[in-house]
Amino acid sequence: MDETAQPLEIDIEAWTPRAAEALYHVPAWGAGFFHVNEAGHVAVRPLGPEGPSIDLLEVVERLRAQHVHPPVLLRFQDLLRTRVQQLNRAFRRAIAETGYANTYRGVYPIKVNQLREVVEEILEAGAPFSFGLECGSKSELLATLPYLDRDDMLLICNGCKDRAMMQLILAGQRLGKKVIPVIERMAEFRLLLEALEDRSLPQAGVPAIFGVRLRLSATGAGLWSESGGETSKFGLSLSELLGLLDHIGDGHSGVSLQLLHFHMGSQIAHLAHIREAVTEAARIYARLRKRGLGITYLDIGGGLGVTYEAGNPDAPGSIDYSLSEYAHTVVATVQQVCEAEGVPPPVLISESGRALTAYHSVFVTEVLDTRSRHYELPAWANGGIHSLLEELRRLYDAAASEPLSATYEQLEAVRQQVNRLFRDGALSLEQKAEAEQLYWATCARLCERLPRSPEALETLPENLRQLPTRLADHYLCNFSVFRSLIDHWAIGQHFPIMPIHRLDEPPTRHGILIDLTCDSDGQVSDFVTPVGKKHTLELHPLRPDEPYYLGFFLMGAYQDIMGDQHNLFGRVTEAHVYLDEDEPGNFYIELILPGATVEKELAQVQYYPNDLERRMNRLIQEKVRTGALRPREGVELLELYRRVFRTSTYLEP
Repeated sequence: MDETAQPLEIDIEAWTPRAAEALYHVPAWGAGFFHVNEAGHVAVRPLGPEGPSIDLLEVVERLRAQHVHPPVLLRFQDLLRTRVQQLNRAFRRAIAETGYANTYRGVYPIKVNQLREVVEEILEAGAPFSFGLECGSKSELLATLPYLDRDDMLLICNGCKDRAMMQLILAGQRLGKKVIPVIERMAEFRLLLEALEDRSLPQAGVPAIFGVRLRLSATGAGLWSESGGETSKFGLSLSELLGLLDHIGDGHSGVSLQLLHFHMGSQIAHLAHIREAVTEAARIYARLRKRGLGITYLDIGGGLGVTYEAGNPDAPGSIDYSLSEYAHTVVATVQQVCEAEGVPPPVLISESGRALTAYHSVFVTEVLDTRSRHYELPAWANGGIHSLLEELRRLYDAAASEPLSATYEQLEAVRQQVNRLFRDGALSLEQKAEAEQLYWATCARLCERLPRSPEALETLPENLRQLPTRLADHYLCNFSVFRSLIDHWAIGQHFPIMPIHRLDEPPTRHGILIDLTCDSDGQVSDFVTPVGKKHTLELHPLRPDEPYYLGFFLMGAYQDIMGDQHNLFGRVTEAHVYLDEDEPGNFYIELILPGATVEKELAQVQYYPNDLERRMNRLIQEKVRTGALRPREGVELLELYRRVFRTSTYLEP
């Protein structure tokens, strides 16, 4: 690496909204749903790249006119419908192209996003395709069972089951619904047999149907690979499966194995892994059919990936296939195995959740403030006082042209001496402050010479690679990482993040995002990039009295549900946006769901207003009694305390 290399600067003169799309890699992760319009605003096309567009800034401004301020989660419900249609049509095309002699029946795993509005939208869009649901707990079973409006809908029941859950599953079957328990452990099969003996349930004249989850030898790769394979949390081994079949053969005619299921994990990155697992599962299906078992369904589980990245094949959010390639690989692979084995092909089921929901939600927050380091030289710098300060000034001058690594090492050595002398009392407070100012000014000068591309930065020593992050501006944003971006904190998942406006002007600052929480982990300093790692985001300087909004994209899967209660910030306000070309801006806002209030969040941890107000009033009355407060002041303080209960947990204008 040439250490005198100059940075790759943004071409301000040639800047256009198309340049903004390229800078933030919108074509790579946007899947045709997102773009930057000519006004320099991010816009969404809920029907896909050829459909009408909705300006995100216009949505936010319309909400503000209704006194709804960011942070806010925007749900584009039409985009949910589009994704359901795209998935089902992809499988229908693959079936037609390959001549597959059966059908596809998808189910939505509600654990990905259990919100009722999301589930109902998916079911409505999926009605022409007989789209069903998947549940993984008693609570989810109770929520999903009443939605089986048609007898041909599937409800796949995964997860650990107790007696009550198994009874409810069988009750669903006796209502004539296709509710299929998936046996995860041998103990659950015994539980199924016991539940069949329960005389409180209406007795069925047909065997109870069930499925089994298989632990395949094939595995995926990435953050979620351990949920599949031979060491996965759930599922039967082949020997356990054969033992279960022996039980059925020993006279248990009241049950019928109808479904084989496997799961490789979320976000399967490579098509080759999908082909390998599907081949293995299809072979097991075929061999069981040859043994006389009338298995109807092959459930390939979830794992259909969504590209959160910008073409970086090594990042956990990257996949190497399209939706059409996924569907064609699954269908063709099963068909080839079944033809080779001479058995009829099964009904194919997938449990795609992330791929359906991720795109439809955009989280928008407002930047509240920025903090930048002082990079200017101290006023005395032309005539130093202490020898170490003079050495720092020399290094500042050298930083413009001398080798980067050597200059930085000398700079750090001098800084350590300064810190040691100050601790020993040999430097004044003013000298320490001046030394810090010189140090950061020199770091900034060195940083100006670093390459801007993540790929080139990766070739530098670690201390130099960290300089841009150390010097980055801190953009304080009105949100909680732990509430709205939990996968970023927990597993390092990248999400596309960018300003939603001012994209007709080049961003001239580099920043990291700081949230409202008191935790040092409450920040975002890893961003989408096509190569290497990127720890700062290109942003605009704030303007006085003008809001600056950032959008977090692909937020519809898991983030809505899994966020925790760190600092009791709670849920943000949601707005459900629908496409309508007859409306101004091509949209209308159907529903606004208010975010958490202080009162509601406190109740989550058993603090209630009546008790707290009583305690607060006791404190105030004590001060009134001693004369520290006048009675009128006490009343006003208590009323202020009461008012805050009804406010948002997030910062308000």
